[in-house]
Amino acid sequence: MSLLSDLINLNLSETTDKVIAEYIWIGGSGMDMRSKARTLPGPVSDPSKLPKWNYDGSSTGQAPGDDSEVILYPQAIFRDPFRRGKNILVICDAYTPAGEPIPTNKRHSAAKVFSHRDVVAEEPWYGIEQEYTLLQKEVNWPLGWPVGGFPGPQGPYYCGTGADKAFGRDIVDAHYKACLYAGINISGINGEVMPGQWEFQVGPAVGISAGDELWCARYILERICEIAGVVVSFDPKPIPGDWNGAGAHTNYSTKSMRNDGGYEVIKKAIEKLGKKHKEHIAAYGEGNERRLTGKHETANIQTFLWGVANRGASIRVGRETEREGKGYFEDRRPASNMDPYVVTSMIADTTILWKP
Repeated sequence: MSLLSDLINLNLSETTDKVIAEYIWIGGSGMDMRSKARTLPGPVSDPSKLPKWNYDGSSTGQAPGDDSEVILYPQAIFRDPFRRGKNILVICDAYTPAGEPIPTNKRHSAAKVFSHRDVVAEEPWYGIEQEYTLLQKEVNWPLGWPVGGFPGPQGPYYCGTGADKAFGRDIVDAHYKACLYAGINISGINGEVMPGQWEFQVGPAVGISAGDELWCARYILERICEIAGVVVSFDPKPIPGDWNGAGAHTNYSTKSMRNDGGYEVIKKAIEKLGKKHKEHIAAYGEGNERRLTGKHETANIQTFLWGVANRGASIRVGRETEREGKGYFEDRRPASNMDPYVVTSMIADTTILWKP
């Protein structure tokens, strides 16, 4: 008699050319990830060759019950680390049957920015540092924390090692390898300042692919936590008080910034970001005011300041960038629950397209 694990791990390529495609999209809250699978007659590597599909938008908060059909447009393909073989994960965005993007489809407007010739010419690179917190499912309390109580104060947990400092490393490592398998350009992981909190970095990624890769990485993390019976939280301040919040620091550069003389381009870009501080903050994640307090390595949400190697600034420029006179900078304002399509395209729009 086969075990359930044997059946889950069946190698389909031994008996059929058919593959399974898991269509993934973002639900009505802007953070809930939905997916469903369909069988394809054979392997596909080009998203434009995949069929469009539909789903019941009234069940995801994205359409009324009397006109509930929403259409999925395949946009990016990744290898499926769960089913493996030639099976795929498909990042989609959502449209009405008439072909109009639905209001929660943030990818569509981001793609317009990234297809603009001035943006294409600048080849915007992104590196997104996604922080998240692992929670015990039954009590909604961070992994490794005593139920109803608190661990020792912050200090030993950041990049820590040991059973009393690093909680959930098996989940984190499984996610790391699964992302590499999928073809996501995940560049590293580390334990964060608050115990039970971790970070992974996606990038460098160019343009719209940064959003596609981060959303796919989030989906894979959700699935691994599902298997482990642990909840992943992207709340920007999961525990009130003297504990670090969770952000999604976004590193950014353009071709002009990476070339000789780029430091002056960086300073002009930062000046433009400062002039649109309120607009960016409004789009950088719900509940971010609980995180951006001026404490715990943040700048106050009401102020905009930048500095070299300053982790308490809105924008941080690295020492190497200052020394080399070119490179990248880090926008430290985005919250862990930000939409990467919104944040990446907004940074490009403000720094490249906007003419104040």
